Parts: sequence; C-alpha cells; structure tokens
Amino acid sequence: MKQQRGFTLVELIVVIAILGILAATAIPRFIDVSSQAKSAAADGLVGAINGAVALCQAQWVAAGSTGATCTMGGTAVAATSGIPTTAGITSALSTTSGFTYAAPTFSLDADTACQVTYATTPPYATKAGC
Repeated sequence: MKQQRGFTLVELIVVIAILGILAATAIPRFIDVSSQAKSAAADGLVGAINGAVALCQAQWVAAGSTGATCTMGGTAVAATSGIPTTAGITSALSTTSGFTYAAPTFSLDADTACQVTYATTPPYATKAGC
C-alpha cells in the first residue's frame, strides 16, 4: 500500500486561522496609513506655503521693500508687503500637485474634505478635515 503525502485537515484549519488573525491585525493598520498619508500631504503643503511666504518676504525686503511683487524662481509673484496674495500663492509654490486650488483653499484631490486654507496673515496656512 502506498503512503499518501499531504496536509491534514487540522493543519489546514490551523494555517487558515493564523492567516485570519494576521489579517485582522494588519488591515486596520493599512487603513490608518492612508489617513496618515493624507494628513502628511496636507502638512507638506502647509510647510511649503509657509516657506514660500518667508522666501517672498525675504526677497521683497532684500529688494528694498518696494513694489507689488516678489520674484521667486524667475516668476513674478503678486504680493502685498512681501506676502503673496491669494492669487499669487500658486505662483510662489513650485508645485501644487495632488491639490486643487480655489482661492483661498487647496483641496486634496484624493479627499476633498482634506483642505489647506491660505491666508495673508499669520498663520498663513491651516489644514482641516485631514
């Protein structure tokens, strides 16, 4: 009589139970990662806006604190007292990829509830809904 080789039903059930336990603990972590990614994208835009405002102000002061523009990367940015206007902030940023801008709010393309609002007074950028 030949001896058959393979897995017993008990072994298969144990493996399936272990995989189920691992999946139950891993799936919530992956779901949380996507919300963290959205929040991090908004945080990145907040930092970019604050950096653009600081650079525009520095350039405006270095140019003698005159004029209604600052030049950033060869582009004239509409500014008032060195602070980019709501129309000029997109020119001051090198990219707004992943966001849609409808003055004064940037909405994350992946989740329109996640928004960054630009203001010409401090704090220059605030995030909400992320």
